[in-house]
Amino acid sequence: MSELDLTMVKKAKKGDEDALYQLILSHKEQLYRMAISYLKNEDDAIEAIQETTYRAYKGIKKLRKNEYFTTWLIRILLNYCHDESKKKKRVIYNDQLLHSMEAPPKRSSLETDEAIQSLNQPYRNVIMLKYLHDLKISEIAEILECPEGTVKTWLHKGLGLLRSQLNDKEGDFHV
Repeated sequence: MSELDLTMVKKAKKGDEDALYQLILSHKEQLYRMAISYLKNEDDAIEAIQETTYRAYKGIKKLRKNEYFTTWLIRILLNYCHDESKKKKRVIYNDQLLHSMEAPPKRSSLETDEAIQSLNQPYRNVIMLKYLHDLKISEIAEILECPEGTVKTWLHKGLGLLRSQLNDKEGDFHV
């Protein structure tokens, strides 16, 4: 985080609404991409950003370490998206993720979506943050508030489960 951003966080924590607004504006594109990848609906994504902004405004004084502002903001967004996904019983991934999984040409994106959706939440989150949002293991660990080793384990196990499910489905179609 830049020195200017740290200064803005300090001002925001002291009640400077303009500083908080500028910080959120500087993250709006990243927040939007994450929200749209979880909710797959522009209106829902915009609502998620609005709710994240509101929650950040209400809770900025509770931020413990100023240098973790970005991680804190992303965590607020992810929590909101998870709550909304539970309500709607859906989690959708965009085509970038599907292509990053190097699916065979015969496999449809629907099959890949179904396989990803069937994964437990930690595996889905790690795969999405790593391959869709190009985050580093250390950044994912901060966002999910767990050790880097856990993130690596979830990533390895999640990709293994995904490959296994897709290979099983592929076998079903050739029978």
